[in-house]
Amino acid sequence: MVNGPRAEGDFATWFAERARVNDQRVETIPFSALSGWDFDEDTGDLRHRTGRFFSVRGLRIRGGGPEGPREWSQPIIDQPEIGVLGILAKTFGGVRHFLLQAKAEPGNVNGIQLSPTVQATRSNYTRVHRGGSVRYLEYFTDRRGRGHGRGRGRVLVDVLQSEQGAWFLRKRNRNMIVEVDDDIPVQDDFRWFTLDEIRALLHRDNLINMDARTVISCLPPDRPADGRGALHSMTELSSWFTEAKARCELTADVVPLTGVTGWRRTPTEIAYDEGGRFRIIAVDVTAPHREVPSWTQPMLAPCDRGLAALLYRRIGGVPHFLVQAQVQEGCLDKLEIGPTVHCVPDEGAALPPDERPPYLDVLDSLSPDRIRYDRVQSEEGGRFFAAENRYVIAELDEDFPTDVPDRFCWVTLGQLKELLRHSHYVNIEARTLVACAEALG
Repeated sequence: MVNGPRAEGDFATWFAERARVNDQRVETIPFSALSGWDFDEDTGDLRHRTGRFFSVRGLRIRGGGPEGPREWSQPIIDQPEIGVLGILAKTFGGVRHFLLQAKAEPGNVNGIQLSPTVQATRSNYTRVHRGGSVRYLEYFTDRRGRGHGRGRGRVLVDVLQSEQGAWFLRKRNRNMIVEVDDDIPVQDDFRWFTLDEIRALLHRDNLINMDARTVISCLPPDRPADGRGALHSMTELSSWFTEAKARCELTADVVPLTGVTGWRRTPTEIAYDEGGRFRIIAVDVTAPHREVPSWTQPMLAPCDRGLAALLYRRIGGVPHFLVQAQVQEGCLDKLEIGPTVHCVPDEGAALPPDERPPYLDVLDSLSPDRIRYDRVQSEEGGRFFAAENRYVIAELDEDFPTDVPDRFCWVTLGQLKELLRHSHYVNIEARTLVACAEALG
């Protein structure tokens, strides 16, 4: 155990050793081999026998758009519990450090990734699985104070944020950063990192996991943004977003999984009849170093890699990012602010130009010297199997039009950071891109 940053060895050596110790085996299995999970006889929903963890249900969506009214249905993961994504912070030698964990998840493409200090659903930390306790959890769940009203450290971030609205039904997690002064025993799977070190590691594929990225994106800047130089005031930005929500005609209703049309269930998967999108599969996991050493569970497996891109240009010398009010069927409040482009390129390759995602062709036409960030990052590995997005940040010429369609808006990085102080504004993909933009220096 160590109480401060490691003086000996380098990150690569430590990470390789954690990968060896946290080796896991993940195998796909038929649904009939799931232990503790069953398809409900009446609804067809896939549930855990305890009624906890999560379930796979059906969702029927109705929405209007330029092409006219549309209606479709799909499976979706329903996990109503609010989990904790918490990072401990502590200052060593005048520099703030953050305690991250090398954690294996069954859906990770490379076994382990760096995760928050605590990454746990309520079912996990109340030990429904009868496994071991979650380390450091008390810093994030016991906020009532000790002694003379003094709690366990100072809260730097505490905000509910959404997760993937296309795959999760109204899912939220509590994103927290708590700064402590006390000495903390550091277990072998944990390590202190400076913010600069974390941002450097964001330039590597599939290393900083989704949960750590979203928490870090919520960290307040060293200096509050003064709003000078922004094309739109915060009031105008809020009005644009409110109007977009008011115009949104999408409705999404939970239905029995047996009522989902256009999808087929086989002994090994629930898949879209036309191919693509995603599949629901089952896996058997052996992970001796986890709180529970082995288990089975359903997972959502995307069929293709996605793309999430932020385009920006300088307006009056100030970088402005082009964001959209993005509708997602599982979103708690219909829509949130998303990247300029968010799509699965392989699925849209055959579409006519007028049906392709706006600005995708602009991104594709940019020369390589305009790409400021281009990395593949994994999405949540506890529920999604080998889910990846290519995250891109690219700079446009200064003569690129500032006049954009109604659902798009130019915002500064400082304005996005201000919105991240609140829930239900910035979606998970845009939060990753905020963290990546800050890593550009």
